[in-house]
Amino acid sequence: MRARWAFLLFLGACLGVLLFLRPWRLFSPRTRWVIEWLQRPAAHPEWRSRALVHCNQQAPFLFPTEGYIGYLWDDSFRLGHRHQGIDIFGGGAVGETPVYAAYDGYLTRLPQWKSSLILRLPEDPLVPGRQIWLYYTHLADREGNSLIQPDFPAGTYERFVAAGTLLGYQGNYSGDPLQPVGVHLHFSIVLDDGHGHFRNELDIRNTLDPSPYFGLPLNGQKNRNRIVVCTGEP
Repeated sequence: MRARWAFLLFLGACLGVLLFLRPWRLFSPRTRWVIEWLQRPAAHPEWRSRALVHCNQQAPFLFPTEGYIGYLWDDSFRLGHRHQGIDIFGGGAVGETPVYAAYDGYLTRLPQWKSSLILRLPEDPLVPGRQIWLYYTHLADREGNSLIQPDFPAGTYERFVAAGTLLGYQGNYSGDPLQPVGVHLHFSIVLDDGHGHFRNELDIRNTLDPSPYFGLPLNGQKNRNRIVVCTGEP
C-alpha cells in the first residue's frame, strides 16, 4: 500500500512539473478563444470588432483594424512574460485586413523595419503635455515581405498621417519564416524617453494600458475571462 501511494505521489509530482514547464497559456481561456477564432472566424461574428470607429464616445482613438481582440495588455504568453499591447486577429489571409492610424501623428519606419511602424503623438490626448508613440507590427508575410503601404518605405521619418490613414495590412511575420504567427496586428502605446525618442516596446514598463484610449477593458490582469468587442460609431 505504501509503495502504491508513493508511486501515485511521484506520478502527481511529475505531472505537476510538466504542467509547470509546459506553456500554460495553451490552457487559458484567451488562447482557446484565439485558436477557435483562427480556425472558424465565420462561426463567431459577434466577436469581431469594427475598424475606424470610436469604441466609446469619450475615448480618443479610432480602432485601428478589424477582427477579434485576442490578447490584451499585460496578458502572459509564457512564464515571466507580460504582453505589451493588444493583438487583433483579422480572421482572413495575409495582406487582406487593412490597418489604419488610430490618431493623428508623425510616422517613422526605421530602415531595418520590415513589418513595423511607429507614430509619434506630440500631445497625449489623455495627459496634456506628454508625448507618446503608437507602435504597429506584424505588417509583413512570413518571409518578411512588407505589407506596409508604399507611401511609407523603410527609412521614412516624421511623415504626418491623419487618423484613419491606411498604413498597411495584417500579416504573420515573426522574424522566423519557419514559425509564423497567426495573421494579426500587434498594437501598443509606448512612452517617450523624455528626449524625444520612443522607449523599448519589448518592456511592458515602457508601455501604457490602452483601455482608456479605446474605452474598452483591455487590461489582461483586470479582464481575465471576457471577450472584448469594439462596436462603436465612426
